[in-house]
Amino acid sequence: MDVKFREFNQFDVWIWLRFSTIPSMVERQYIEEVLNSWFLLGKLGGFNAEKMQVQEVGVDLNYMTYENDRNHDAMMALMHNMGEVEYEGLWARCWFDLGTSDALALDVLINSLEQLSEDYVTIEELIIGGQNKDWPVSNNRHDPDFANDHIS
Repeated sequence: MDVKFREFNQFDVWIWLRFSTIPSMVERQYIEEVLNSWFLLGKLGGFNAEKMQVQEVGVDLNYMTYENDRNHDAMMALMHNMGEVEYEGLWARCWFDLGTSDALALDVLINSLEQLSEDYVTIEELIIGGQNKDWPVSNNRHDPDFANDHIS
């Protein structure tokens, strides 16, 4: 899977996927589950680099002291909104407002999609940001009908 970044706005970003073949209904479900799950974790603040105590410790987690109070002082890092996943031929796209979530969210998404591509549906290309000239995007993303806010 080739990963590319285009112009990037954290609060207004399109995620584009190009497949080797037109995805079947089952393959579409896999893609949508990954994106929905990723968004749900982001909406719940899961991508907050300031709260990564376990990662900071390293390999040996035996009897690690977890500082519960440290997390209360951290700034919130929440994703705000997600659009519907759309398909056209070999392409899929989905719009996100990543809010204040940290960049590690994108690493998690890339890692997840790479494994999905290996095991279930071949993704030739993942493009983060920008637009495709042959598939224009609507400027109505902030319309309530466009948004798919999964958690209230």
